Amino acid sequence: MATPYSTSVEEAVAAAGLTSDDLAPTPAAARTWGTWNYAALWISMSLCIPTYMLASSLIQGGMNWWQALLTIFLGNAIVLIPMLLNGRAGARYGIPFPVFARASFGVLGANVPALLRAVIACGWFGIQTWIGGYALYQAAVRWWPALGTLPAVFPASWGLATGPAILFFLFWLLNMYVVYLGVDSIRKLLVFKAFFLPVAALALLAWAIWAGHGLGPILAQPAHFTTPGGFWKFFFPSLTGMVGFWATLSLNIPDFTRYATSQRAQQVGQALGLPLPMTLFSFVGVVVTSATLLIYGTTIWDPVVLAGRFEGRWLVTGAMLAVALSTLATNIAANIVSPANDFANLVPQRISFRAGGYFTGVVGLLIFPWKLIADPSGFIFTWLVGYSALLGPIGGILIVDYYVLRGQVLNVNDLYQYEGQYTYRRGFNPVALVALVLGVLPCVPGFLAAIGAVDKAAVWPWLLEVYNYAWFVGFFVAGGLYLALMRGNSAAPAKPHA
Repeated sequence: MATPYSTSVEEAVAAAGLTSDDLAPTPAAARTWGTWNYAALWISMSLCIPTYMLASSLIQGGMNWWQALLTIFLGNAIVLIPMLLNGRAGARYGIPFPVFARASFGVLGANVPALLRAVIACGWFGIQTWIGGYALYQAAVRWWPALGTLPAVFPASWGLATGPAILFFLFWLLNMYVVYLGVDSIRKLLVFKAFFLPVAALALLAWAIWAGHGLGPILAQPAHFTTPGGFWKFFFPSLTGMVGFWATLSLNIPDFTRYATSQRAQQVGQALGLPLPMTLFSFVGVVVTSATLLIYGTTIWDPVVLAGRFEGRWLVTGAMLAVALSTLATNIAANIVSPANDFANLVPQRISFRAGGYFTGVVGLLIFPWKLIADPSGFIFTWLVGYSALLGPIGGILIVDYYVLRGQVLNVNDLYQYEGQYTYRRGFNPVALVALVLGVLPCVPGFLAAIGAVDKAAVWPWLLEVYNYAWFVGFFVAGGLYLALMRGNSAAPAKPHA
């Protein structure tokens, strides 16, 4: 489709407060990512400890092996749709997510969805850092048992033992040092991870099959739901959680597709790299977690905790160091790049990528990540479902604006101007902000009940059910309201013709 607008900002000087080297459109010469680059990106990001924990949490929650895998596959197939839709804007115009959001939220209002997405990325940074730090603790305590008996220094309500806290903080400092060195310093670790994690996963799978006396007994374990109603009550919030797992990337995927050689490259690459590899790697988590019930008499959903039960200091140390290095590589690639750009979007001339990375690290500490993954119920119902209530509405607004109202046509010059068609009211689009708030609102009572802030008995049962569908409710409520309000607005964009 032809476009009447320029796809660069060469015809007009970009406003100093709205651009930087990181936020400017990617030039054609730098768009070098092909199909296999995107497939490799998703395979690499899928091969991580949280993916394993995602699958094992479903087993611990009561599903059998095929129910867990089907839930994971469906969730990833669903989230692939907004991933591909939002990715088209990045591939076409070479713009990152914070700039893409300016079209619907305004050149200043875009900071709202960018910061919401950034804070959630900070949470994921904290979770990954906790996993890496706890892996180092599992190795260190084999050599210095006194680490496990250090006196408590944190309040009991924090749920944080002193030994794990020390290694967590040291691993956090290592992450910050990598941010100081720059993202390029992580490339070798990404290569190491690409080779190590598949081998480690297969080795863990082989151990589970051997120790569990064959794959048959492991997969023969039934679901633990006594009624169909019990299954469905667990399935729907779990499906929402599966969608929520990558809902962050479904928004900021333009940060990656801006480097695509073509639309086909990013679309085919993502379709090949996301649903199937996620499901296959999850299979390892399903089998191993099911096997722990046969081997130890209880399900162990955290692979780091499981590896800590192995005999031999050298075996545990080697495994835990490898987990820590792999987690470090994933953390920088998946949880630093995007939030650093989002924070830089606030004041591009003053906040560098490095400063944005440091801020991400600090927020990741303050979010108490060890509590987010303390148990599978909290991981799914509090963390994954909870933040999907914020991201679903943003996704609905972005997609309705770009596809329905604008026909995939953006004025790139105006995305970098304080005075242009994306100025709205002093840089903010009140319609988008209202739609965002109203899209989140139905899920607030259920979220407060899920975290224990209010008694579930005090919340209408149907509102508790709404929370189980948080991402879907937010996506369609906010998207529908945005469409209705913008079409009733005299300043609404006219859908351009090809």
